[in-house]
Amino acid sequence: MKLNQTNQILERLKSLPTATIYSAVKHFGFDPCWMKGVHTYTPSQKLVGQAQTLRFVPPRADILKETKLKENSPEYQAMGSTGPGKLIVMDAMGKDWASIGGDVKLLQLKINGAEGLVTDGAVRDLDAVKSYGFPIFASGRTGAVGEPDIHPFEAGGTIQCGGVVVRPGDFIIGDDDGVVVVYSEIVKEVIEWAEKHESYEEFAKSLIESEKVAPGKYYPIDEKLLDSLRNQNNTPE
Repeated sequence: MKLNQTNQILERLKSLPTATIYSAVKHFGFDPCWMKGVHTYTPSQKLVGQAQTLRFVPPRADILKETKLKENSPEYQAMGSTGPGKLIVMDAMGKDWASIGGDVKLLQLKINGAEGLVTDGAVRDLDAVKSYGFPIFASGRTGAVGEPDIHPFEAGGTIQCGGVVVRPGDFIIGDDDGVVVVYSEIVKEVIEWAEKHESYEEFAKSLIESEKVAPGKYYPIDEKLLDSLRNQNNTPE
């Protein structure tokens, strides 16, 4: 996908709520796509970007020896590849008490201009990290270090986060309702469906309010019915 195409996709995703995007992804049969137990720590900050990934595993002596490579360790490889238009998704195995990093480690995301952070683990030094300005979605906050519970093992692979598979390049959208994953191969179709659905919902709400009827008259959305009513009323889409 070309850079200008990607930027256009990111801009269109920014205008859509996660609830509608979730419905769109589910419509195309790619469920689960909603991260369970992952919520915002930066309310009112929308998160949109393509995923870079980092996988944590339980510590083991040989793995610690292989991966503790200072600036070349997996966590810094992953964050070093996360710049504008991208965000990092960290698989902490759902251990919402275990830190994936704090203000020193996560400073690299600020330096690189990353779009944000998503994890099903915990963030340490959260208030300091929030001052970096990017959206933070996590399952918890903590004052303790991550070891002996988790250790960064692999950058750039297929992971899970909040019970959802995430691959590098997938589109991640987060708002105050939570985080949804849009697989890159269906993102254009998802956007088109979601934009159309938003239009239908707005029209349905206007009918419900003007007629003062129970929402069940027009919801769930019946596209054929609403198209017919639009044509009768000469209402633009």
